[in-house]
Amino acid sequence: MLHTLKSFRDRRLLSVFLFGISSGFPWVMIGSVMSAWLKDEGLSRSAIGLFGAIFAVYSINFLWSPLLDRVKPLWLGQRRGWISLLQLGIALCCVVMSQFNAQLALFSMAVTGLILAVFSATQDIAIDAYRIDVIKEDEKDKLSAASSLATAGWWTGYGGLGAIPFFMADSSGWYWPEIYLMLAGIMLVLTAATLFAKEPDVDREAAHQEAIGRYNAMLGNRKRTLLVKLTSWIMVTLVEPFRDFFTRNGIKIALSMLLFIFLFKIGEAFLGRMSIVFYKEIGFTNTEIGSLSKLLNWWVTIVFSLIGGMVNIRYGIYRGLMIAGIAMAASNLMFAWMAQAGPSKVLFAATVIVDGFTAAWSAVAMVAFISLLCNRAFSASQYALMASLSVAGRTLLASGSGFIVDSLNGNWSAFFILTALMVIPSLLFLRAIRHHVIRLEAQTAPKVAVTDS
Repeated sequence: MLHTLKSFRDRRLLSVFLFGISSGFPWVMIGSVMSAWLKDEGLSRSAIGLFGAIFAVYSINFLWSPLLDRVKPLWLGQRRGWISLLQLGIALCCVVMSQFNAQLALFSMAVTGLILAVFSATQDIAIDAYRIDVIKEDEKDKLSAASSLATAGWWTGYGGLGAIPFFMADSSGWYWPEIYLMLAGIMLVLTAATLFAKEPDVDREAAHQEAIGRYNAMLGNRKRTLLVKLTSWIMVTLVEPFRDFFTRNGIKIALSMLLFIFLFKIGEAFLGRMSIVFYKEIGFTNTEIGSLSKLLNWWVTIVFSLIGGMVNIRYGIYRGLMIAGIAMAASNLMFAWMAQAGPSKVLFAATVIVDGFTAAWSAVAMVAFISLLCNRAFSASQYALMASLSVAGRTLLASGSGFIVDSLNGNWSAFFILTALMVIPSLLFLRAIRHHVIRLEAQTAPKVAVTDS
């Protein structure tokens, strides 16, 4: 236990936690706050669900992620430079959003939300790459610790800071446009923390030069003309990260891992997309939603994120994923019970605690798993590829969650039971790749010298 706790005593992990807050906070802007605004304006469940399609950019951000490995901003270094620029862009989008009337400018809101989502999804690429780069390759314990603090940070941004708008909506008389101005101010404060983070020291040049030489040879031109140089740069930037991933793992194992990542959180995504609508329909106020769904869930997630990281350190990432997946599916049944019982605050709090526990544990295990698979020379590209698949369920598929509830005639219990069953296929894929995952964990474990006693 003492050895496990020592893994968290690292100054680098404070930056990982703060960046996690910046990563989770934009989901409030285009997720729960926007859903509440649209619900208060009288939009239907199906329309609100479709509005969530702007989250689709999180599932395709790997398309431009290689640029964050090769293009260096003019200030603060490769990782911090990108993070700070994108944080400023997110704050600006909130200012623009505050100028809209939802009844008259619904299309403009959707476009601004889409731009904000692009900035946020790109920021996630840079933040995830920072976390991987700042932890050395042989620090397996630090990898799990960083994953748990990144998850705790994300939920601090999404749950802790995400509770503030709901309190303000009920107690201050502010309406949602004014609240978006407040969200912009909070984002600017988070941007200041980026200035004090340490830029990771990673030598990517050797891997890039080796790849450039290989592509030059393939092009069959020794003179290295401008066209050859440009073609090599494009190939190394856009192709090499994905070639490296499939070459290191093999096509069959690589595809199995990607399918597991895609399927693992689909049930949670369908539930999460409709949760605010569900809470409002069964009779909870904005304040109650903010207190229980956001504020209480924040503390629960932080605690269990740290516990989840400790479990991964002690028992390994594979076991952590398997246990978390089973628990995550079981927790969705609490929502089915809640749908039958009605607006009970006690049951709401119990459901939030159980759901926060399983969501935190599964998120920590997934972040550690994806980080384990990345080559640090292409960390932004490879993590973005896998992370985008992880959120694809909650973006592309979960946008139809409102239609499912409507097709069930508003039977929320049946809907939540269905989301619990969605995790089963992913656990079958995880079981199939267990030996590969365990071997990767052993390879990244610190080497210990053995001497005769």
